[in-house]
Amino acid sequence: MNKIILDKDYSIWLSQIKEKVRLSQIKASLSINKELISLYINLGVQILEKQEYAKWGENFLGQLSKDLRSEFPDISGFSKRNLELIRQWTTFYLPLLLQNTKQAVSQIHESNTQITKQLVSQLQIADNKSIDAMLNIPWGHHILIIQKIKNTDEALFYVAETIENNWSRSILEYQIETNLYKRQGAAISNFKNVLPLPQSDLANELLKDPYNFEFISLGEKAKEKELEQKLVQQISKFLLELGKGFAYMGQQFQLKVGNKEYRTDLLFYHTKLKCYVVIELKYKEFEPEFIGKLNFYISAIDQLVKDEADNATIGILLCKNKDNYEVEFALRDINKPIGVSEYRYKELPDTIKQAFPTLKQLTEELKSIETNEQ
Repeated sequence: MNKIILDKDYSIWLSQIKEKVRLSQIKASLSINKELISLYINLGVQILEKQEYAKWGENFLGQLSKDLRSEFPDISGFSKRNLELIRQWTTFYLPLLLQNTKQAVSQIHESNTQITKQLVSQLQIADNKSIDAMLNIPWGHHILIIQKIKNTDEALFYVAETIENNWSRSILEYQIETNLYKRQGAAISNFKNVLPLPQSDLANELLKDPYNFEFISLGEKAKEKELEQKLVQQISKFLLELGKGFAYMGQQFQLKVGNKEYRTDLLFYHTKLKCYVVIELKYKEFEPEFIGKLNFYISAIDQLVKDEADNATIGILLCKNKDNYEVEFALRDINKPIGVSEYRYKELPDTIKQAFPTLKQLTEELKSIETNEQ
């Protein structure tokens, strides 16, 4: 058992922590997220400092947990495990939390005089939008992020995206596991050349490469129609993968140009960009002629569907795979905004896929069982 050595300094510090909790309760209930995270930031910094210099023994967090829970029995965030998580979270973000990291680290190693007041003061005056953002997501989301992410830039990306898209914890976990950080904005496009700022930057950010369609499974000999149909059947998951702002307008959208009728694979409207988005699906490797067809569809939407208040229509070409240099070359003289990405899905050998019953077959079998039981 670890020996605990408590002294007058610990009692004074404990009183200060209790007072901070009381003040936080007066301002707002700790269930209000900003107050809770603010409290955890200050508590975490002080835990790190006290751990460095105080002579209270290795298990002082256990004692602190006991004392705080005794004083505040209705607050669930003071278990020893949560105090350890607060320390881990503060350590992870320490360079961000301190206004001058090098100076603060030097202070920690050279002097312990008034160090807590200095660190907390720096926290309070730090003008940092990232810290403001951190106050706006739940504690459970923070823990998920630091347990799965290794660097602060990536972590802050998921903090910002959680706020922007109002993600639940399960959706956040899905986005982390599918590596949204590296996929978003990674597609090849000509947006910077053909769209004005800031629309070009926003349009580029909405693209991913590759898109993750692992919520569908296709056989080796599947065709584009089957891919399109599967995505429409799973439209809620498809929209989640596309990102915030996409409104589904339909599949095989009809366009009459001259005496002929044409149909786009999928048509969306992006509420933030204020424009139509044509998505063409290709169940094979990229070929330059795909750009020409998509360019034609964009022109048709601009002429026949787009309103005067709408911005220029955007095209997204999704291929099974591509050569980036070939894509860049194909887009070089195209004046319509087009982005090209790959996609990933669950591929099953046709022999295995055919062994599974279809939804229609399962439905008919269930009806047959119900009829026999009656």
